[in-house]
Amino acid sequence: MTIQTPYYLIDKARLLQNMEKIAYVREKSGAKALLALKCFATWSVFDFMRQYMDGTTSSSLYEVRLGREKFGGETHAYSVAYADYEIDAVVSHADKIIFNSIGQLERFGDRAGGIARGLRLNPGVSSSSFDLADPARPFSRLGEWDADKVEKVMDRISGFMIHNNCENADFTLFDRMLSRIEEKFGALLGQAEWVSLGGGIHFTGEDYPLDAFCERLKTFADRFGVQVYLEPGEASITKSTTLEVTVLDTLFNGKQLAIVDSSIEAHMLDLLIYRESAKVAPNEGPHRYMVCGKSCLAGDVFGEFDFPAELKIGDRISVQDAAGYTMVKKNWFNGVNMPAIAIRELDGSVRVVREFGFADYEQSLS
Repeated sequence: MTIQTPYYLIDKARLLQNMEKIAYVREKSGAKALLALKCFATWSVFDFMRQYMDGTTSSSLYEVRLGREKFGGETHAYSVAYADYEIDAVVSHADKIIFNSIGQLERFGDRAGGIARGLRLNPGVSSSSFDLADPARPFSRLGEWDADKVEKVMDRISGFMIHNNCENADFTLFDRMLSRIEEKFGALLGQAEWVSLGGGIHFTGEDYPLDAFCERLKTFADRFGVQVYLEPGEASITKSTTLEVTVLDTLFNGKQLAIVDSSIEAHMLDLLIYRESAKVAPNEGPHRYMVCGKSCLAGDVFGEFDFPAELKIGDRISVQDAAGYTMVKKNWFNGVNMPAIAIRELDGSVRVVREFGFADYEQSLS
């Protein structure tokens, strides 16, 4: 089957490897797993993922509604701040609502009286090495820091969300930070019924010590008598998806350049935000190219990669690990067409589940 590039290709066989690890952690630790929609919200594979996960967690009204309608299971709502005009709709789609601050709890807690209410805690430490993504950065607005203030509203909540891991593949660091949380908030945790430890824990990565992770989660749950939740985003879909692109032109300007029919600003925005390079496999051979996007942004560059042969117009390149924070962030910059979304089924067949065209671009504007 020939599909016009660019398109995201979700491989269910690769996705299954992550799902099986999540299922293992659920079974061995007793923790529940919620898909973080802020990272990945391509609902055409939700029927597959829901077999291995307990539900979804969200960051906005639209995400919580999508989770309720397309995934099912438990639906957790969180937002940095809710607006008065949306809070009732959020509550109508959620099983649990997590407020970012005591102020939001006091303002909207009564309107969420029919579902479980929680509060975000900020332990003041995280695994992030990038200030932009560090929830414990100075003057952070993400969660409550003062245990004494939280103690005064414990009669209004039943649980907590603590998200301080960011692309953390180091179990020792996770363990150390969880110990810090126990020390700082132990008196509060002992009064809770449930605690979400958020996302950013790369426990589906290669060689991650799953059994030690499960034991640590179970010890934490038993110590405080809580139901533990995990909110895997990247861990759910890591290495499951490629962005398929085609070479449109080649040129030389001190380096060999190849321009493809995609754009990092439009299709893989995090590469630009965090100044990272894309991944291309196998990335070996005698011919080195800087692979560039087709937008007019000067820095629209996927990275430099090695290829076994000279690139020619019409050649295909598969950009690896292209699921997380891509489809949820794609945009219409320069009017560059959005990639289609395709799925490779377990039997190897490929189907296109979504294509975009001029009407989508036109209707996104006014």
